[in-house]
Amino acid sequence: MPSEFIIAIHVLAYLRKEAKQMSSEEIAKNVCVNPVRIRKVLAPLKKAGIIETKEGLNGGYFFQIGKETITLKQIYDALQINICQTSWRSGDIHNECMVSSGMSHVVDNLCNDLENVCQDYLATITIRDILIDLENISNTKEK
Repeated sequence: MPSEFIIAIHVLAYLRKEAKQMSSEEIAKNVCVNPVRIRKVLAPLKKAGIIETKEGLNGGYFFQIGKETITLKQIYDALQINICQTSWRSGDIHNECMVSSGMSHVVDNLCNDLENVCQDYLATITIRDILIDLENISNTKEK
């Protein structure tokens, strides 16, 4: 799973939980990444209308109350990423062996099928669901 996707989910849950405007520096401390990385990940979310920003000295990011029904698929679409991806392929398409020459194609098909299944699943999960999971984890730790 790409780190951008994980960062985006983390930020949206954090902004919603805190219910206030925050700078990229404040967010970065909670996510444990550089503020520049936060800004790069949030730029496409802003463009997609998932988060809001205020520019200027007292600027920052905020997540509107009521947008908790945003799905992970909407975040996925905004980031334009692939969940199931690999840049490496075994074999050689020019090799006479059917395994060596065909494995790249098989892996590509497998990744495409997994991507479609992942997208369907992500469409069933909202930021509200993530917050509920986080609350359940927190409650379990307190016991």
